[in-house]
Amino acid sequence: MLFDRRRIALLFALIPGLLSLSTYQALAGYPERVIKIIVPFAPGGGTDAITRVLAQEMAKDLGASIIIENKPGAGTIIGAQAVAAAEGDGYTLLMGTFAHAVNPSLNAKLPFDPNKDFAPVALVARSPNIVVVNPKSSLRSIADLIAAAKAEPDKISYGTFGTGTSAHLAGEMFKHMAKVNMTTVPYKGSAPAITDLIGGQIQVMFTTVASAASLVEGGQLRALAVTTAERSPAFPQLPTVAETGLPGFEAETWYGLFAPAKTPPEIIDRLNRSAAKAVQADAFKKLSVNEGLVLIAEPPQEFCRYYRSEVERWRKVIEGAGIKIE
Repeated sequence: MLFDRRRIALLFALIPGLLSLSTYQALAGYPERVIKIIVPFAPGGGTDAITRVLAQEMAKDLGASIIIENKPGAGTIIGAQAVAAAEGDGYTLLMGTFAHAVNPSLNAKLPFDPNKDFAPVALVARSPNIVVVNPKSSLRSIADLIAAAKAEPDKISYGTFGTGTSAHLAGEMFKHMAKVNMTTVPYKGSAPAITDLIGGQIQVMFTTVASAASLVEGGQLRALAVTTAERSPAFPQLPTVAETGLPGFEAETWYGLFAPAKTPPEIIDRLNRSAAKAVQADAFKKLSVNEGLVLIAEPPQEFCRYYRSEVERWRKVIEGAGIKIE
């Protein structure tokens, strides 16, 4: 009996060492082959551009090739499903966006569980949306917009680039918080929506910085405010929506890396540290100015907290507005 107790005690004493050896082995050989980041959008968009710069810089740090695979469709669900079904070995990653947080509320049946099938790796960057109007518009502030919408319910129309997009849900949140009615006009992308805004067919948009910045600078659009809680480095002169008529309003787009569930924590930490180093590169800083990005790359636990808060924030908006994608 004494011998058995000693043997058990010895076994427990060895466990930390065995776990340390396992950790060492998991990291020692990683990465041994090409890493793939799936972008759930077509090539050429903002998410694709951000991911390619990130991959380029992370590849230098990790000493491995990183390729981008574009899998657009179904509001990012096709790309996310591919990562959810992949091995949790650190060789298949997802560049998730705002859509990843809203899809659970928009779609009754997803082919994956957003909470159980993914491991947050790094919140790479955040970016505001920007409230824009035609430069000939009489609207010059958020207070003007609220007053006009209250004076003539449903007369003001706002354009979106699809149901459930950041432009759509930011507008729905605005309507709810300001207690106004505006007509929602969906488009198949930001370009046709902005064309109609410039042409006067719609009156306002809550669009992305990337889609509107050059037009604001060129005088083809007038910016009223940014949608984040704090002013944007890209437009430091612009107030926030919260500052100019709607306290507590906050909406933003974001970009973050996810791995399949069951990816070893040691590999997730390694990827996180690599992403944090990558966003400090000159190439990324240059991109951040063009896209209005605030670079983050916080630890995985912080990204997990942020992601869950985004899921809850937009669940309330979606359910309150009765939005569904069939």
